[in-house]
Amino acid sequence: MTDRIFYISPLIRITLSLLYISLLIPLPFLATFTHATVPSWLLWVGIGLGFTALQGALSQRVVVDDLQIAVNYPAWVPTFVTKSWTLAWSDVKELKMRTTGQGGLVYYLIDRSGAGFLLPMRVAGFNRLVQLIQQATSIDTTDVYPLAQPWMYFALLVLTGFLLLTDTWTIWTAIDLG
Repeated sequence: MTDRIFYISPLIRITLSLLYISLLIPLPFLATFTHATVPSWLLWVGIGLGFTALQGALSQRVVVDDLQIAVNYPAWVPTFVTKSWTLAWSDVKELKMRTTGQGGLVYYLIDRSGAGFLLPMRVAGFNRLVQLIQQATSIDTTDVYPLAQPWMYFALLVLTGFLLLTDTWTIWTAIDLG
């Protein structure tokens, strides 16, 4: 098997980025309009830093080769913010399912010492990733499915579009009345 790289799904990246923008972009305009004690330039700086952090989190990638699986981030993402890991196929003991607090299912690759490594489930080509894990470890992965289905993110994207329209009206009104 050659190196395979799986990135977070573009649908998820776009949806979460637009949701972030739609929730925060009106704030500096509203701060100016309402004469808030926090200056709008400070809000712009915070929004920019937050957006950069979000893009860092969304730049996670899974690299699979003949010897191992690795989850890492580009060099520009600080290591104290992210949790990168590498696990040799020979060290994988099992794939364990866990229930989330919201009732969803996540999966951990468990190594021989019992340590768990969270399987990234929001990557594009998740089914192919699971097949590669099965090939490399001989663990049955037929019942492994992504945490959220694509239609959920598509629905969130549509609703975010409506929120962006509302933001446009809000910003327009704040500028017009200001």
